[in-house]
Amino acid sequence: MHHSTRLYWLAMLLFFNTGLRAQQLISFESKGTISLAELAAEFGPLVQNGVVMYKIRYTTPDVQGVLDTASGLLLIPDVPDRIFPLACVQHGTVSAKDDVPSNLRGGYELGVAFAALGYVAAMPDFLGLGDSRGFHPYVHADSEASASVDMLLAVQTLAEESDLLTLNDQLFITGYSQGGHAGMALHRELELNQNGLFNIAAAAHLSGPYSISGVMRDLFLGEEPYFFPAYVAFTLLSYNLVYGLYDQLEDVMRPEYVALVAQYLEGTVDLNALNSQLIEQLETDFGASIARNMFQDSILTEIITNPEHPFNAALRDNDVYEWSPEVPTRLFYCRADDQVPFRNSVLADSVMNMLGALDLQAIDVNTNADHGGCIFPAVLNTIFFFAPYQMVATNVTDWAATLPDIRLYPNPAADFIVLENAPDAALVQIFDLNGRVHFSTRTRSDNPTISLPKLPQGMYAVRVAAENGTWTGKMIVR
Repeated sequence: MHHSTRLYWLAMLLFFNTGLRAQQLISFESKGTISLAELAAEFGPLVQNGVVMYKIRYTTPDVQGVLDTASGLLLIPDVPDRIFPLACVQHGTVSAKDDVPSNLRGGYELGVAFAALGYVAAMPDFLGLGDSRGFHPYVHADSEASASVDMLLAVQTLAEESDLLTLNDQLFITGYSQGGHAGMALHRELELNQNGLFNIAAAAHLSGPYSISGVMRDLFLGEEPYFFPAYVAFTLLSYNLVYGLYDQLEDVMRPEYVALVAQYLEGTVDLNALNSQLIEQLETDFGASIARNMFQDSILTEIITNPEHPFNAALRDNDVYEWSPEVPTRLFYCRADDQVPFRNSVLADSVMNMLGALDLQAIDVNTNADHGGCIFPAVLNTIFFFAPYQMVATNVTDWAATLPDIRLYPNPAADFIVLENAPDAALVQIFDLNGRVHFSTRTRSDNPTISLPKLPQGMYAVRVAAENGTWTGKMIVR
């Protein structure tokens, strides 16, 4: 039977076998493969395997609780004899309805990177994007979480009913920008309301707007220029969809901005075009891109002076940091972020630790990087953070990592390190946080000491690669 035909009939069988469940896997289709050689050229020597890609369609409730068919991208390591952990990788803000991972757009490369490192990566498109109907409820925590949970359940169904992938019971959660907000919303939902549904191994939330009603509200309504006013308009449209905040845009926005925002709502311009148009209009009208000036003065005064205004209540409903994670969690951010202020991460760190988080840290991964520049160091730190927890096996009963538990010391290091339990003749590589290889050598089982070259002070990744797998750890040089 032709491969695509086999996938179709298997998908139909799954559909009818799960007909009594509210959440269903509807279908899946191949989106191609990326070879190990291609990925190594793109991402460097850390990658371990090629990636097979599938578009997933599944049912999930919309914001009114009515079942919708949502879509997402599933990325599977191209190593059929291994058992891998599942990673939910959340994408950032996209420009249009079709700019999504399932169309191999919308930041899908982030999921590819994790799959290349030995995770089955699930990337939900979110409601209102991809195949689901209607307008996207942007930074709406509950629907971000529910769409993600239901995609993870759909992936589990696929693993149980097909031979396309085999999962262990680990789940890792990450995402960047809006994906950081969505990842935090999913993490909270699973720990507080769906305890036991998935075994979360670790989570890393990256440069996300966790404080919608505080840090982001201050930015949106502040008197300083903000060069992403389309995010303000997008949030307004989203929360009106969910909470019914106004009858028509004219009730809250100045007339000259209503037509611009309406075009985006109707889908005739994308978010990038809307942002450019709003900046131009604000600079023409007020001399600077100050987002608050899009609103009518009366509405603006009500929002600023009345904490219980429906707008403020909607913002509070989508804060995602007032709880305490039970698993190792990192909030990676950059202090110079120009889109999502670093105070989101600092505030979340303070509150979550005060509430009793067991192992949570907020870490500035590049003080000088803006929002775009923060992606690479934040993701690389996430890879290093997840690596000690990741378990990959070759059969159902073997859950040990493919390499023994290597112990690296001293750490911090200076002139040498010891790699205790490292296999003989394994390749040892030392990377900085920009992915550059500073040193390579081979291990000797009779002498686990590795002499180091003179390295600048800072944090490095140490990777040990052998025939039966890899190990990655962190090293600080002082």
